[in-house]
Amino acid sequence: MSTPIRARWRAGESVTGAWLTLPGPVMAEATARMGFDYVCIDTQHGAIEYSDVVSMIQAILLGGASPIVRVPWNEQGIIGKMLDAGAHGVIVPMVNSVAEAEAVVRSVRYAPGGARSHGPTVAGMRADGYPAWSAENVAAIPMIETRQAVGDIDAILAVPGIDAVYVGPADLSITLGLAPRNNDGESDFDEALTTILSACEKAGVVPGIHANGALVPKRLAAGFRMVTVTTDLLAARIGYAAELERARSSATDPGEPGGALY
Repeated sequence: MSTPIRARWRAGESVTGAWLTLPGPVMAEATARMGFDYVCIDTQHGAIEYSDVVSMIQAILLGGASPIVRVPWNEQGIIGKMLDAGAHGVIVPMVNSVAEAEAVVRSVRYAPGGARSHGPTVAGMRADGYPAWSAENVAAIPMIETRQAVGDIDAILAVPGIDAVYVGPADLSITLGLAPRNNDGESDFDEALTTILSACEKAGVVPGIHANGALVPKRLAAGFRMVTVTTDLLAARIGYAAELERARSSATDPGEPGGALY
């Protein structure tokens, strides 16, 4: 089985990953085989249904990465269903309060630490004694992506059972009155990230964030330990644009390795 990201965190490691917004096991496996520590399946904003998730998780495991799912919302039924499908953790959007953070933990943990219903139809095939395995390896990851959540960050991180938090820069920026993107250099944005990092260090919770390739070294150096490098659609668009630019240029390099599959 691929190494769960919680095991990597226990070993003191930081992890980098990729984000899938398009359905299908082939791209999921291809992405995992690139060497990412985790691959997140986005069922919130991505064009992905639950019927796609089961085979995509299988493909990510086959490719050697840890499968994570961003669920559509903080709802116990869908969180449990994604974990039963074999996800090593869930990223839960728009967690803005202690009560909402507690709801995440209840959905992820079996009793007595939570209220997850037992029935790991697919996940149970991959680990003997799955409930105990889950307690050690399944990650509960609320998203911190609003001014409100940053303001209540210490109390949110004090909720037992939270392994990591994941910063959504776009929504955070919107609530700060900024454009929906990374806004490094804007004082409110920089201060929010600093506040989150400091609170995570005090609470012993892993800080995560959505980034891009150029930002990853900066985010890791700042103290983030879970950083997403790119998304499938973004990477494809960048690759298409680069190949199209080369195709339309006058320069040729017939000795370059690679080429068409067929």
